[in-house]
Amino acid sequence: MIALLTGIIQEKSASRLVLDVGGVGYEVWISFSSYCELDEEGSQVTLEIYTHVKEDQLKLYGFTTKQEKELFVLLIQISGIGPKLGVTILSGLPADDLAVAVRGSDLARLTGIPGVGKKTGERILLELSGKLDKVLPDKAGSGKMTSGSPLRGDVVSALVNLGYTRNAAERTMKQLDSEGSSFQDLLRSALKELSG
Repeated sequence: MIALLTGIIQEKSASRLVLDVGGVGYEVWISFSSYCELDEEGSQVTLEIYTHVKEDQLKLYGFTTKQEKELFVLLIQISGIGPKLGVTILSGLPADDLAVAVRGSDLARLTGIPGVGKKTGERILLELSGKLDKVLPDKAGSGKMTSGSPLRGDVVSALVNLGYTRNAAERTMKQLDSEGSSFQDLLRSALKELSG
């Protein structure tokens, strides 16, 4: 099984990339969270890999951190969650935010992810509640939330009103440094990030 790949990014989109490893192009499926962490095409990257084998296909799923990969493995062990939905969940809620949602039993946050209904959300809360500490110690779960700052919350609301999804808006805000920024500056930076 392939567990790690280091290569040059040949193609990159929000859900997949092609990684050139010694002249061989590997198609790797990624979460939006991993996509946001990756450099541009032509740069070198090392990805944690989960190899999913079915009788008629072999798919590689890539992660920028070991924690995200371990969380993905925990998710796909839950009944009703396959690799595709596992990646969707990690795209909707990055690892730290997912930990916060599980520790806070925040079913609404989980069911806000496309493809996650009430039953699946409840299974995630039940199955992950006792296993998270091995993957993400509690300090990771208390990571900064975008809604913590009123200014950041206002910018997220503005982005949602402009047609962006709440998850995309929150992820973008997480990447921006709001220290000393005005609403207009922060909104401008977020729009630049989302369109770039």
